[in-house]
Amino acid sequence: MKISTSLLNILVCPVTKSKLVYDEKSSTLISKEARLAYPIKNGIPVLLPDQATKI
Repeated sequence: MKISTSLLNILVCPVTKSKLVYDEKSSTLISKEARLAYPIKNGIPVLLPDQATKI
């Protein structure tokens, strides 16, 4: 599932407040600063640090 550009423009990492990058292959939102990958479940970004995967 593709994330809209307008949504990506307002979403930030809850840990660092930095922009997120959508990774279509893994269906995650990546925070490069925090080195975390937030999952997208049923089309909804799950921006909970305890649900993120360290990268």
